[in-house]
Amino acid sequence: MGPVLEIERCDLNLTTNRVNHHTELYPEERLVVRRGQPFCVTLCLKPGGDKFKPGRSSFSITVQTGPLPRKESDTEVNFDLSDGSVDGSGDSTWAASAVAGPSAADTVLLTLRPSADAPIGLYSLRLDQERGVKTSLGHFTVLFNPWCPRDAVYMNSESKRREYVLSQHGLIYRGTPKRIMALPWNYGQFEEGILDVCLKILDDNPKFVSDADQDCSARRNPVYVTRVLSAMINSQDDRGVLVGNWGEITDGVHPGEWVGSGDILRKWAQTGPVRYGQCWVFAAVACAVSRALGIPCRVVTNFGSAHDTDANLLIEKLYSEDLENLSDDSIWNFHVWVDSWMARPDLGKEYNGWQASDPTPQETSEGIFCCGPAPLKAIKQGELTKKYDAPFIFAEVNADVVEMIRLPNGKEVQISNSTKSVGQCISTKSVGSNQRHDITHKYKCAEGSEEERRVFEKAQHHNKLQQKGLEPGLHLKIKLVEGMVVGSDFEIVALLTNHCMDSRSCSLMIFAQSVSYKGKQGKSCGFSSQTVEVQPGEELRVPLELEYQSYGPALTPDRLIQVSALSVDKQSMDYCKAQKTIVLDEPDMDIQVLGEMHVNSSVQVDLTLSNPLPEALHKCSFTAEGAGLTGTQPIVVKVGDVGPKGEARAHMELSPTAAGSTVLLVNFDSKELRNIKSFIHVDVKKAQTTANI
Repeated sequence: MGPVLEIERCDLNLTTNRVNHHTELYPEERLVVRRGQPFCVTLCLKPGGDKFKPGRSSFSITVQTGPLPRKESDTEVNFDLSDGSVDGSGDSTWAASAVAGPSAADTVLLTLRPSADAPIGLYSLRLDQERGVKTSLGHFTVLFNPWCPRDAVYMNSESKRREYVLSQHGLIYRGTPKRIMALPWNYGQFEEGILDVCLKILDDNPKFVSDADQDCSARRNPVYVTRVLSAMINSQDDRGVLVGNWGEITDGVHPGEWVGSGDILRKWAQTGPVRYGQCWVFAAVACAVSRALGIPCRVVTNFGSAHDTDANLLIEKLYSEDLENLSDDSIWNFHVWVDSWMARPDLGKEYNGWQASDPTPQETSEGIFCCGPAPLKAIKQGELTKKYDAPFIFAEVNADVVEMIRLPNGKEVQISNSTKSVGQCISTKSVGSNQRHDITHKYKCAEGSEEERRVFEKAQHHNKLQQKGLEPGLHLKIKLVEGMVVGSDFEIVALLTNHCMDSRSCSLMIFAQSVSYKGKQGKSCGFSSQTVEVQPGEELRVPLELEYQSYGPALTPDRLIQVSALSVDKQSMDYCKAQKTIVLDEPDMDIQVLGEMHVNSSVQVDLTLSNPLPEALHKCSFTAEGAGLTGTQPIVVKVGDVGPKGEARAHMELSPTAAGSTVLLVNFDSKELRNIKSFIHVDVKKAQTTANI
C-alpha cells in the first residue's frame, strides 16, 4: 500500500492555464478550460508528511458535473494516472499524469486533460487515494474548444477563431439591399458574470428541468446546445431571455435602444424575461452566449427575408383592391439570425461547418419556438430532409413570390411573380475588419441560374415528401387483397415508388414463405425476380401470384404467409425492403340450434363447414364444448372424408344442465385443414314444467 499524501491546498495555476486555454478574458478569478486540452494544477503537501514518489504514490481523479452525476451519463468520470505525460491530442477520454514539483519536495504537478467530447459546464475536482481518503481540489469550468482538432467545434483558422470566439464587438447589418447600414454591437461575452448567466440559461431550459441527467450529458454536443439556445433566447415557451415585440411599445426597453448583449443577460438573470427584443437583438444575444460557451458564431442578416407560414416554399401575398394585406405569408425587409460552426456526425461529414439557427420566435419546431441548427450546405443544395428546420430557412432565402388581388366577387387574380426578390445580400461582418462580407453564395446558388432553379425544384419535391412523412429515394411497400381464404389463389402486389427527380433502374425480388406465429420461417411458396425501370413520381405495381398448390403444402397450422420484397437501385446501390404477414381467412362454420334450449331437455345442433380446398379433407371431425351444455367432456363427432369444395356435416344432441347465457364452442379438424373454430351464444331457459308440456 503506497503513501497517502496530505494535501494542504491546491493551486489551480489560474494565470498560466487561462492563457493556454484562451480564457484569460474572463475577469473572474476562476479556472476556465477548454475540453481536449491539458491544464496543470499544483498540489501543495503538508510539510513533514509523505512525499510524492513516482511509481509508488497511487491515486485517481474524479470529476463531476450537474446535480445528479452518473458514470453512465459521463457526468461523473473516475480515471487513474497514466504512465506517461498527458498531451493535447484531444482524445475522447479524460487523462491525468503527475510528477514531483521542481522547486520543492512538498509539491506535486498534476496535469489533467478533459475529454474532447466532455459535456460542458461547471465541474468539481477530487483526488481519491487508498484507505478511502478523498480530497476536494476545487472547481473548474469546461467549455467547447475550437483550438482542439478532436472537438466538434474545431476551426482551423486562428484569425477566424479570434473573430468568431474571442471578439467581443461586431457589426449587425440592417436596412434594405439598396441601403445596408451597419449597427455596432457589444457582445460582451467576457464581461463580469456573463459566463455564469450563460450556464444558467442551460440550467433553466425545460429539458434540464424535466431530466437534468440527460440534459447535462447531452451538453457534450454543440448541436444540442445550439438548439437549446435557439429556444431559450426567446421567452415564447419558457422563461427565456427576451420577450419579442413588433408593435407599439409602451413599457420596457425599445429593441432599438440596446447596444450590447451583456446588459440584457444580466437583467434576465436578475428579474427574468427582458422586454423587448426584435430579430437583431435575439441574434446578438445568441451570438454572445455561443461565443461565451466556446462555439464559433457569427450574426447573419438576410435582406428580403421570407416568412413562409404554410411551408410550401411559396410566399403568396394576397391583397384587397385597396392593397390591404390579406395573407399570413410575409417578406421582411431584413431578418437576422446566427450561424454556428460545428461538425454534424448525425448527418455526415459533408454537412460539417456553418449551421444556421434562429432564436427569433416565428414558427414552432418539434412543438417549441426554436429553429435550427441546419447546415448551410443542405440549404444551398435544397436537401430539406436534413435536421433541423431546413425547409423554413430555405424559404427565408429562396422562396418564390406570387402576388394576387382579390376582387369584390371573390375571384383572385395574379398580378406578379418573382423568383429573385427573396434572399438578397446575405451579410455578416468580415474576419478581422469592419467590412461587410456577402455570404449569399453560401446559402444559395446564383439567383436566376439554372442550378438555382434546379435546386428550388428539388427543394419543393423534398418538402412535399417531408410533409407526407416520406424521404427522397425509392419507397417499397406490399399491398394485400381482401378475402384471402385458405385454399384460394390470390395476388399480392409490391408497390415501388420513385421519389427521386430522375428515373431509376432497379432489381426487384419478391419472396413468400410460410411462417409460424413465433416468427419461425418455413418453406418457400412463391418467388419473383425482375429488373424494372421506374420513372420520377411513378408508382410501379409488380404482382406475385400465390396459388394454393404452391403455398398449401408449406402452411403450418397457424396459416401464416410472410411476404417480403427487396429492391436494389442499380445507380446508388440503395436497398429498400418491405414485409407483410398474411393471415389466411378461415372458412365459415355454420352452427344451427334446432329449437329452444331448456335445462334437462335434449336439443339438436347441426354443424356445417364448406371445404375451401381444391382437394379432399381426410379424417374430419367436429368437437363441441360449452359450460353447462356438454357436461364434463367435449362432444366429438367424426364425419370421415369430405371431397374438394364439398361440405362437412354433423349433428349432435345437447342436454343443458344450467339455465342462463352461455357459449357453445366448436372446433373442426382434419388432416389437411386444422383447428377451424367458431362459437355461438345461447340462452338456456329453466326446465319445462308438466303444465308447459
